[in-house]
Amino acid sequence: MVLRILGGRAAQGVRFQMSGGRPVARLVAPVIFRVWLLVGLMALIAITGVVLSTRSVDYLSDDLQPAAAANQDLLQDLTDMEAAVGAYARSGEASSVDDYRQALARLPAHETRVRRFAEGDLELARLVADQERAAQSWLDRYAQPRIEAPGGPGTFQEKRFRLGQQRFAALRSAHQETTEAFDRRVRQANADAGFRLKGTIIAILVLAVGAWFVVARARRRLLTELSDPLLELEGVVQRMARNEPDVHAATSGPKEVRAVAAALNSFNEAQGRARAVEGRIQNELRSLDTARDDFVSNVSHELRTPLTTISGYLEMVAEEFEEVLTPRHERMLEATRRNVQRLKTLIDDLLTLSRAEARDTDLEQIDLVGLVRDVVTDVRITGARRGIRIEVTSPDEPLAVLGDRPMLHRAFLNVLSNSVKFSRDGGTVEVGITRAVRSVEISITDHGIGIPPAELDRLGTRFFRATNAVTNEIAGTGLGLRIVQTIFDKHAGDLVIESEEGEGTTVVLRLRLQGDEPPAASESDAPVATADAD
Repeated sequence: MVLRILGGRAAQGVRFQMSGGRPVARLVAPVIFRVWLLVGLMALIAITGVVLSTRSVDYLSDDLQPAAAANQDLLQDLTDMEAAVGAYARSGEASSVDDYRQALARLPAHETRVRRFAEGDLELARLVADQERAAQSWLDRYAQPRIEAPGGPGTFQEKRFRLGQQRFAALRSAHQETTEAFDRRVRQANADAGFRLKGTIIAILVLAVGAWFVVARARRRLLTELSDPLLELEGVVQRMARNEPDVHAATSGPKEVRAVAAALNSFNEAQGRARAVEGRIQNELRSLDTARDDFVSNVSHELRTPLTTISGYLEMVAEEFEEVLTPRHERMLEATRRNVQRLKTLIDDLLTLSRAEARDTDLEQIDLVGLVRDVVTDVRITGARRGIRIEVTSPDEPLAVLGDRPMLHRAFLNVLSNSVKFSRDGGTVEVGITRAVRSVEISITDHGIGIPPAELDRLGTRFFRATNAVTNEIAGTGLGLRIVQTIFDKHAGDLVIESEEGEGTTVVLRLRLQGDEPPAASESDAPVATADAD
C-alpha cells in the first residue's frame, strides 16, 4: 500500500511538471525524423544497425544496469538492517529501530525492480527467487523477532545470534550468485552492443554528412525554443541566490522549462512570505525581550524595598531580644536572615544580568593585570575566613585590553568567588595571567568539589546549579555564570571550563589585547562556552 501511494504522488508530480507548452521531445522529434528519413533513403542497412545497437545500449543502460544496481541496493538495505539490528541489540536505542524500519521500507522497491527484470529469464528468475527466500528467512527468523524483542546490555543470546549469522551468510551467498548472473549478462550485453556498434560505424559516417545539414537547420530552432528559456532561467536563479526582490521567471519555452519556471516563481513567493513572517517574529521577539527586561527590572526594584524593611526589622528584633530569645527562636531568626540575604542576592544578580544583556559595552583601556589583582584583593578576605589561600601568578608588565571595567570586574569576581565557594576549607585557588598570541589568558583553578560530567552541557543556563552544590547546601542563585557569559559575549571573549568531579575546576577566560581588532558590542545572550555554575 505504501508503495502504491508513493507511486501515485510521484505521478501527480510528473503531471504537474509536464503541464502547459510542448515537451522537449516534441521539439526534438522533427530533427530526429529528418535524420531518420535521410538515413532511410541513403542507407537502410546502416539504419537497421543503428537501431539494433541503440536497442542493445538501451537494454543495457535502461534495464539491465538499473536492475543490477537495484540488486546491489537490495543487499545494502539488508546490510543496513543487519547493522541496525546489531546496534539495537547492543544499545537498545530507538534510533536503531528507526534505521531498521527505514531500510525495511526501501527493500520492497528494490526487490520488485529486480524481480520484474528477471521475468522471462529462467536462470535469473530462479536465483532472484532463492535470494528473496533467503532474505525473507533472515527477516522472519531473526531480524524482525530481534527488533521486536528487548535490546541493550543483558539481552544477548548466543543461539539467536548464531542463527542470525547463519541466515545472513546464506543470504549473502544467494546474493553473490545473483550478482554473478547479472555480471554475466552485463558483459554479454556490452559485447553485443560493441559488436553491433562496430558494424554500423561506417554507415553512420556516411549518414553524418547528410544528418549534419539537417541538424544544423534544426539547431537554430532549438536555440530559440529551448536554449534561450534555459539561459533566462539560469539568470533568474542567480538573481534569487543574491536575494534580489521581485524576481519572476517567464513561463515560456517547452513544457518542462515552463514547469521549472512555475516552480521557481512559487518558491520565490514562498520565500517572500517566509521573510515577512521572519520579520514579524523578530519584531515580536524583540518586544518580548524588552517586556522581559522591564518585568525583571520592575519586579526586582519592587522587591528591594520590602526586603530592606524586613532585614531592618530582623536586626531590631535581634538587638532588642538579644538576651531573651531561646535557642529555637535564634535558629528561626538566623534562618530568616539567610533567606532574606538569599533573596537580596538573587535580586542583585537579576538586575545585573538584565543590565548586562540590555546595555552596550563602554570600551576603555584597562590594565587586566591590575583589574584581576583588585578582584583577588576583594575575594581574599572571604577566602581567609575558611583558610583558603589565593595564589596569583602574573607578568610584571601591564596587559592592556579594551573593555567595560565594571562589567569585567563583575565577571572575574563571579568566577573567583565560585572557585573560593566550591573549594574545601584550607584549600588553595591558583590565578594565572599569561600573554598568548594577540590575547591575554586568565586561568582560575580550584581543588574543590568539581562538576559532574553529565551536567557540563547545562552550565550557563539560567538558575541551573550543579547537583553536588545543591547536595552540599552551598548557597547560590544559578545566575553567576550566566552573567559572566553575557559579559564575555559582549567583549568577544572566550570562556572555557575543565572540571573533574571531586578534583576541582579550571576556568580559562581570554580577551584580545589592545591593538588587535576591538571587540564589538553584542546583543546576543547565547552562551559561547561552558563554564562553572554559581
